[in-house]
Amino acid sequence: MNIRPTEVYLAIPSPCFVLEENLLLNNLRILQRVQQEAGIEIICALKGFSFYHEFPLVRQYLAGATASSLHEARLAYEEMQVKCHVYSPAYLENEFEELASYTSHLSFNSLNQYQQFYQRAAQQGISCGIRINPEYAEVETDMYNPCVPGSRLGIRRSDIGETLPEGIEGLHSHTLCENDSFVLERTLAVIDVKFGDLLPKIKWLNLGGGHLITRADYQVDHLISVLTRFKAKYPNLSIILEPGSAVGWHTGFLKSTVLDIVHSAGIDVAILDVSFAAHMPDTLEMPYKPRIRFADSEPVAGKPTYRFGGMTCLAGDYYGDYSFDEPLQIGDEIILEDMIHYTMVKTTTFNGVNLPSIGKLDTNQNFVLFKSFGYESFKDRL
Repeated sequence: MNIRPTEVYLAIPSPCFVLEENLLLNNLRILQRVQQEAGIEIICALKGFSFYHEFPLVRQYLAGATASSLHEARLAYEEMQVKCHVYSPAYLENEFEELASYTSHLSFNSLNQYQQFYQRAAQQGISCGIRINPEYAEVETDMYNPCVPGSRLGIRRSDIGETLPEGIEGLHSHTLCENDSFVLERTLAVIDVKFGDLLPKIKWLNLGGGHLITRADYQVDHLISVLTRFKAKYPNLSIILEPGSAVGWHTGFLKSTVLDIVHSAGIDVAILDVSFAAHMPDTLEMPYKPRIRFADSEPVAGKPTYRFGGMTCLAGDYYGDYSFDEPLQIGDEIILEDMIHYTMVKTTTFNGVNLPSIGKLDTNQNFVLFKSFGYESFKDRL
């Protein structure tokens, strides 16, 4: 155990998001294997992984990218040099022409949106689809469940009718959230029952994100067999998966530093130079307890134990409790693991706190700093 800064890590500013390129390569190779053996396309969802400095590398392994907004689509077009698959709950009239220029496939969330934008999309040569709501999901947290009663996401079969609207070439289903291949298998069975008569009439089926293919216990062989069987039943279909978490899963960390240690009602609180609320909001929203390197994620009797507090004045900007083999000291390095997906894309400058720098450890373990932030980054958001 070494909670003091090491030689390699001394070059990394604090705080800093650090992508580990070797770990990203491991994930990309797994995803590439699924593409090749199942005969499908996997595209990177920017809402979960927008580390655009690595987009040229991602493009070598994956079929492209998927975006949920004009800015994401432009980022993929400029940095990955691909036109995107695009889905949004609603498109903006004043952005649509530019958005279309970055788009290869576009899914409509409602028949109203189809009627408003289809002709213009088709004139641009875009392959159009609609998002469906199969009314089936195995998602524990309602905040992430697109199939809750009254969901605004997707069209139910009862609202489509017997035939698809003119020119629709694809269906888009996104009902998973960090799920495994067995959940996908059961979801596909529901889609087959409810929408099976429409599947021979379209060109592509986008099964969305939430496929945590790179998690250690994920059964990749089972996923390949599920997709292969479905493709055999509907050979006309190009099948697309668009994970975000799976691309960035366990590919890097957030380096932080202990600024102070205070003692409150028998609890030792280590205050960091990062914020859970501003820099790691998913830990509070999901919620989940982030792993800390060299720490026990649950308190251990007899070991030095700490609650970690963030930089903002929000009372709830903390997470704990963690135990260490030795007491912490002011200035110690704290490494929060798995902080590359669904973290950097959600950071804020609440309270005026500075954003963490962004860098990577390359395949030779050399640190490369991409960018740092300051006052202008805070002011520009106001």
